[in-house]
Amino acid sequence: MRLLSLMTSIFLAGTTSLGAGEFTLQSNDLAGQLTKTQEFSGFGCNGQNISPELHWKDAPKGTKSFAVTVYDPDAPTGSGWWHWVVFNIPSSVTSLPADFGNMAKSHTISALQSMTDYGKAGFGGACPPKGDKPHRYMFTVHALNIEHLDLDDKASPALAGYMINAHSLGKAAMVSYYGR
Repeated sequence: MRLLSLMTSIFLAGTTSLGAGEFTLQSNDLAGQLTKTQEFSGFGCNGQNISPELHWKDAPKGTKSFAVTVYDPDAPTGSGWWHWVVFNIPSSVTSLPADFGNMAKSHTISALQSMTDYGKAGFGGACPPKGDKPHRYMFTVHALNIEHLDLDDKASPALAGYMINAHSLGKAAMVSYYGR
């Protein structure tokens, strides 16, 4: 586990500190390992299900909006697991506060959060099967060349991902691990 933490730290250093002018994603809440704070509440897990604070800088020229996704490629589904899909974040916004993924709270940032693989909109935290290897949780901010994706909060993660990728100017990512 210590080696895993060291490898994650090296990866994060390489992806979040690329130098001046590089599109980067960082978090004051995330490190190499997620915690019970970011663990899902339900589905056999009993975490707090609080989305982490995220902030980014140096978006590509021409960015008109942002999208944020969280994806677990290690989920035993054959297709991974989408934990969070947020889009239509105005280009003037460069951060999301902790617990932004809580749909029951009102937020000052205008953005849409669509369906996750838990079957509902908003943040759905980590919940890997007990005893499975630690899963990778890929937090990504996407810079888009369009102000609004023509989607609503019922959009599937696959459809949102397709539209996000079709309008991508660039992306910045960080990875955290979690196991139970």
